[in-house]
Amino acid sequence: MSQSPEQRTDGRRPQQLRPFSVTWNPMGFALSSLVVHTGRTAVLCSVCLEDKVPRWRKGEGLGWLSAEYRLLPGSTPQRQSRELMKLSGRTQEIQRLIGRSLRAVIDMERLGERTLLIDCDVIQADAGTRTASITGAWLALDQACRSLVDQGVLEQSPLINQVAAVSVGLVDGQALLDLDYSEDSRAEVDLNVVQSGDGRLLEIQGTAEGAPFSRSQLNELLDLAEPGLSSLMQAQRQAFKEHSSVR
Repeated sequence: MSQSPEQRTDGRRPQQLRPFSVTWNPMGFALSSLVVHTGRTAVLCSVCLEDKVPRWRKGEGLGWLSAEYRLLPGSTPQRQSRELMKLSGRTQEIQRLIGRSLRAVIDMERLGERTLLIDCDVIQADAGTRTASITGAWLALDQACRSLVDQGVLEQSPLINQVAAVSVGLVDGQALLDLDYSEDSRAEVDLNVVQSGDGRLLEIQGTAEGAPFSRSQLNELLDLAEPGLSSLMQAQRQAFKEHSSVR
């Protein structure tokens, strides 16, 4: 196990998450919406419903969930151009990750032949945008499913589990949780971990930015991610509890 540095650039401990908060309902016409903040990273997550499914899904009695992800102009120090007709490989990969992570916890039969459309628009990027998108989108999805039950559209929520995601990495040989940009940009190993509420892994994305990393280093990073994910899920529950109390 590597030795922990006394302090990171923002003063956090190696195993400490960035501050997490949620601003609810910035969009009045979406089924649900929120802005999730993880440190200086902020993502607008919204959910809409369509009473149809993709053509290849018709007639099966099953629903679908689709996700889109974008970096908005002004979300980074140098303006991001809008991706319109042609999406970058990075954007496609991230929105597929978001979609896979959320579909894993949806009962498509309960949803019926309807499509839930998730949009994750990055307002400010300080690393961890894909993991913040997943964590925030799950909260927005939970709220949307509850609303559909309250409206009588669905008999019961199709959401069957919780989901959160976090990044971990090796920076100057140190294992760190929830990297900001100053750390992510010089990480030797970068790992994104997605986990369900029962502790099972939904996805692991890992990259050696320079030299290969060992199995023991991978285990160290996963051991660091697990309690961080548990804390994020607690923060999700607390955010929803606070939102429910003021509705």
